Amino acid sequence: MGLGHDARRAVIATPDGDRKLTVWSRLSAAARPTIVAFGLGVSACTALPGDGPWMGGAQATSTEALPFDVIDLTPTTVVAYRQPATPDRPSSVADVSPAVRLTVAPGDSLKVRIFERYGGNIFPTIQGAGADLGVQRVAEDGTIKVPVVGVVQVAGLDLNQIERRIIQQLGNKVQEPEVIVEFDAPRTHSVMVSGDVRNPGRVSMLEDVRTVVDAINKAGGTLGNMPGGASQLQVTVRRQGQVVLTAQFADLLAGANIPVQKGDEIVVRPNSRLYTVLGAVQRSGNFEITKHNMSLLEALGTVGGLSDARANKTGVYVFRMGDLETNPTARARVFRLDLFQPVSIFVAQQFGLQARDVIYVTNAPLYEYDKVLTPIYRTFSIIGVARGTLPITATF
Repeated sequence: MGLGHDARRAVIATPDGDRKLTVWSRLSAAARPTIVAFGLGVSACTALPGDGPWMGGAQATSTEALPFDVIDLTPTTVVAYRQPATPDRPSSVADVSPAVRLTVAPGDSLKVRIFERYGGNIFPTIQGAGADLGVQRVAEDGTIKVPVVGVVQVAGLDLNQIERRIIQQLGNKVQEPEVIVEFDAPRTHSVMVSGDVRNPGRVSMLEDVRTVVDAINKAGGTLGNMPGGASQLQVTVRRQGQVVLTAQFADLLAGANIPVQKGDEIVVRPNSRLYTVLGAVQRSGNFEITKHNMSLLEALGTVGGLSDARANKTGVYVFRMGDLETNPTARARVFRLDLFQPVSIFVAQQFGLQARDVIYVTNAPLYEYDKVLTPIYRTFSIIGVARGTLPITATF
């Protein structure tokens, strides 16, 4: 039936051997049936310590009504979740003309010069000097005051229209006048660039600034101190109080750039694109997506791969929120990968990772059983020491 008390004690007290015994072999024969029954009874108990959610119900074949879709990743299903080889797309600003019509507004400063075809009159000829009438600041009512000409309404007009209006108001005071109007300080024809750029401040659109990327470059470019570079910076454009663009700087460089308009506010700020890894891996935590088309296999490689002693190779999951924050009717998705299948390596290479994805690797069943048996063994060992049936030098 079993060993006697002295024999069991002799086995347990074997010199230098007790440290090499397994949890099972070091338990007394009388305690084993109790532990087996107890282990089987609590193996499915969710109250036991764990590293993450119990994934037994997250199967593609489950008939339970779940608040998410479960998708088994196979060579067929992964096709819909591949990342494009390159993020580049056709440019939307290739046809933006540099000859943009700029209208005058209150606050602008204009330089006005008037010439006459023939000398000896009020204004010099174009070959002469002294035709500069100084800088005229556009008042709040949209007017400027030009010597000889008087008050001229200029708000809402472009430079050519202002020149024609001045000629019209001169009338017969001069003979065949020539008028040249230029911007001296186009305060309203600027965009504000702030945030993580080298020279934050206002940028004039007259300095060949046509797009958002042009404005950021004119402000000295990004600081460049982010580990992931352009992929970890977010650009927000506000226009007339409304947000018209929110995108990663890398996406703007790839073709999502847009034209700027006067008064735009451009904000560049850090917005790290992260994914999270939990469970039976070598190194868990949050990690940056450092490239556009990062794959699931690359993400697992970044954390050192799966833990050989703990990981359940058939239980690699990717949780994806999708559009739940903006679309309440949308459904989250849980992708399951079975790494016991050799083809799954190729599938993991094709599956594209997205920001805020959560990778969770479940524990192997035997590892879970060991977590149950170890505290039970320690309890019996403490009792054995108290009764004198186990030496105090025993380790557990």
